[in-house]
Amino acid sequence: MSAVINRVLSIQSHVVHGYVGNKSAVFPLQVLGFEVDNINSVQFSNHTGYAQGFKGQILNEHELADVFSGLVANNLHSLYTHLLTGYVGNPAFLREIANIVKKLRSTNSSLIYVCDPVMGDDGVMYVPNELLPIYRDEIVPLADIVTPNQFEVELLTNISIKSEQDAWKAVEWFHEKGVKTVAVSSSELSGSDSLLTFVSHKASSSTHRYRMVIPKKGNGIRFTGTGDLFASLFLAHSTLTNFDMRATLERTIASLQAVITKTLSFLPDNGTADQHAVNTAQRELKIIQSKREIEEPSIVLRCTNV
Repeated sequence: MSAVINRVLSIQSHVVHGYVGNKSAVFPLQVLGFEVDNINSVQFSNHTGYAQGFKGQILNEHELADVFSGLVANNLHSLYTHLLTGYVGNPAFLREIANIVKKLRSTNSSLIYVCDPVMGDDGVMYVPNELLPIYRDEIVPLADIVTPNQFEVELLTNISIKSEQDAWKAVEWFHEKGVKTVAVSSSELSGSDSLLTFVSHKASSSTHRYRMVIPKKGNGIRFTGTGDLFASLFLAHSTLTNFDMRATLERTIASLQAVITKTLSFLPDNGTADQHAVNTAQRELKIIQSKREIEEPSIVLRCTNV
């Protein structure tokens, strides 16, 4: 009897330089033993936060369908155990992803779809408004796992999160849509020095909930690509632990924090300098240098059962 090979189809952005989207997600998944085939929703020179902008191309929905049709023609689509989606920039492309989910499920009913509904952060929406109802009404109901941040949760659920009670109410909204596992990757509920992460997994007859307080690192330095990294690590560890949510969350955060710590170690004064003294290129995640920490996460932070 041959061993099962976990194979992920990852549809999200690509940058030539730096680590966001597929550049942030693919390597960690491969390190953890997953085969990864990636379709790049965009190909940019660098992420959009650079002062001099970026150059590149955007894949449209027809091109996405064309690439996927080649996989179908060779019956390669039947090999996927997981689908991971991240940044998408236009409504028609997002609707084509819904078609792909349905096609993949037609050949593998146990396919796990992990959706990171990338729309914005810190109160700022950086995708077209038209994507919101498509995520809410068409994409989220297809997902097995969602990994939004607090702002994206508020957008999707129309619930203003001012307390943990609000957060759990919003999480339940996703369960009512049919999502089995909800991971709120970050929220600001715990104050200025730390983040809160919430995870809820609905099994056949019970719901398992966990929360974790995560100290902020880096003296206010903001990193790009951490949400993409969180989604890929969460996909991997939920599978490797057979959906043990405590272990999944603790391992995911352990590796994520280790990558941030490694990145800080390459910055001026080991990241203790004023955030304005660090340029955008210096803040790129040191994912390759964190290979060992991704393979063998050292658990420091523990989550609590709710």
